[in-house]
Amino acid sequence: MTAAVVTGVGAAIPPRVVTNDDLAGYLDTSDEWIRSRTGIASRRWVDPGMSTGDLAVAAGELALRSAGIDRVDAVVVATTTPDRLCPATAPEVATRLGMTGVSAHDVNAVCTGFLYGLASAVGLIAAGNAQTVLMIGAEAFSTILDPQDRSTAVIFADGAGAVVLRAGSPDEPGAVGPIVLGSDGSLSDLIQIPAGGSRQRSAGTLAPPEDHFFQMRGREVYRHAVERMAASAQEAMVKAGLSMADVDKFVPHQANNRISVAVGERLGLVPAQTVSNVDHMGNTAAASIGVLLAEASVDGELHAGERLLLTAFGGGLTWGATTLVWPALTAHMTVLPRPVSAVAV
Repeated sequence: MTAAVVTGVGAAIPPRVVTNDDLAGYLDTSDEWIRSRTGIASRRWVDPGMSTGDLAVAAGELALRSAGIDRVDAVVVATTTPDRLCPATAPEVATRLGMTGVSAHDVNAVCTGFLYGLASAVGLIAAGNAQTVLMIGAEAFSTILDPQDRSTAVIFADGAGAVVLRAGSPDEPGAVGPIVLGSDGSLSDLIQIPAGGSRQRSAGTLAPPEDHFFQMRGREVYRHAVERMAASAQEAMVKAGLSMADVDKFVPHQANNRISVAVGERLGLVPAQTVSNVDHMGNTAAASIGVLLAEASVDGELHAGERLLLTAFGGGLTWGATTLVWPALTAHMTVLPRPVSAVAV
């Protein structure tokens, strides 16, 4: 059976660092309040003029370099913040990477986007429609945040993480294991942007300004996130024929530190097994797992031969999990330069 094998990893983050003290300057919050509830001390936000596509292209270039190739058969971009509502961002990203003509499409599963995008890439390879796929999770989430909503503004951030996959054998290092995905649309209002879509537009009513921003009912999301991430992780391990004793590193979506700790405890994992960068990256939604994989690899926190357990939860509601043995590769990560427009300001 053909498997999808990770052969390259790259990540790109914006240059602008936003600290908790920066946010406390205009929000009713403090560094202590944010740290105690989220584990976040700082995050990266795009400067004016920088888009999700810019981040995706930079991460994609680095993942291709990591894999030692300059072209793939398909490009998948997982994002909640496309450059435009129409068309998808992936075709333009592919063209900017010098790959006009290849298959390219977007996936939107909010914070589960990386795993949904990974499943899409795996499916293309398994079906024989592609031998190589570039999958990018990318977000400019700060562009959809209400700057006065401390429940979301302190958590979410921007960045892009990418992986290159090729057709290979299931027993190779880097082979993606069974991917467990799920959803529950009856709870779609827990994480949403109410305005801007066909439902609101066809109603013919003017939406209040706050409805054009991202909204989240945090307390309810926390409970569902812990339950769904833990359950899908356990299911993915069973489908892979593994037990929790086989896990070397736990790589959860960086929702916030409390969720990662709670999921790890439910799975019986010790804190030292959990890989995290939420303290200085925040929650980069669909990009978070990709950025985390790249940064942990660059920093030497991930080692070839280690078995990883990945899990995520996002709007939809959506959730998912998978496993893989980390391959021997050289990951790359970069901080983008400030756009000329931002420098001028």
